[in-house]
Amino acid sequence: MKAAVIHAARDLRIEEAAPPASLGAREVKLRIRNGGICGSDLHYYQDGGFGTVRIREPMIPGHEMAGEVAEIGAEVTRVRPGDKVVVDPSLPCGYCRYCREGKPRHCLDMRFFGSAMRFPHVQGGFRELLVCTEAQAVPVPADLPLEKAAFAEPLAVCLHAAVQAGPLLGQRVLVTGAGPIGALCVMVARYAGAGEVVATDIAEAPLAMVRRLGADQALDTRADPAALERFGADKGWFDAVFECSGNGAALSGAIGAARPGATLVQVGLGVETPLPINALVAKELNLRGTFRFDQEFAWAVRCIASGAIDVAPLLTEVVPLAEAVRAFDLAGDRSRAMKVQLAL
Repeated sequence: MKAAVIHAARDLRIEEAAPPASLGAREVKLRIRNGGICGSDLHYYQDGGFGTVRIREPMIPGHEMAGEVAEIGAEVTRVRPGDKVVVDPSLPCGYCRYCREGKPRHCLDMRFFGSAMRFPHVQGGFRELLVCTEAQAVPVPADLPLEKAAFAEPLAVCLHAAVQAGPLLGQRVLVTGAGPIGALCVMVARYAGAGEVVATDIAEAPLAMVRRLGADQALDTRADPAALERFGADKGWFDAVFECSGNGAALSGAIGAARPGATLVQVGLGVETPLPINALVAKELNLRGTFRFDQEFAWAVRCIASGAIDVAPLLTEVVPLAEAVRAFDLAGDRSRAMKVQLAL
């Protein structure tokens, strides 16, 4: 089978890879059709990794995957050959203390498709055939386009972030960073009944997109670095903040615009950054992290399948696997792309 393989920074090759070996009784073999290029995939391609996580052997990236069932193990009952599915990329051990506490996203022995966090690396989904457990193959309606289904993983990330933020009905929400995750957070905030949604970014193309998606205001903080200052009057305006850029300056500005008692959810990952701790304390703000998802994955599938959240406007282009280098270069160009998928 063919696969996209990253060997090092800017070294992405289309290669022949060994097809999956024998199928376990509770395993499913999938023919992958669509795979979304995520920010972490771009880090592997552009920089060879992020932080201390580095590519140490050739790795197939990709964890936003949808496809069709090609074969099932003897004890599989959830799906049949020919069914459309989306892949939950998380495979927790089920036995460690966090799995037993009902927090499998913090599993001490997590295997996550397309990740260099462990060695040997966990090979990802940008390949024609993939084997996963029955639990990871989540069925979707036969009439749901697979390019939409492949948005389940990033949408699940944003739904979990919303759970971390608490009830959003009628709330004033700020989203900093309007890339794919920020745009989905805007949509999730609207889905959750937010009364006002303001988004910020430093590029016009993503700002134009979030305006289309329902942001009441979309502010260019590069053109106007003081754009958020008016929201800082009377100790702040926003009840909830989703910081999606991973930029310390964005977090600092968000803290200034948040009202006392607000909840700030740090969604984006970046370099370590100092905190304006005095404002955080004086305003009694709640600063929360958010990491992947658990039950929100199935929720994301339902939201997409029902049309409750329409992800279609986010899809820039579906690029053939043979043109994977072009696809990654396009995905890394924020002036031209929001979400790029590979067609396998």
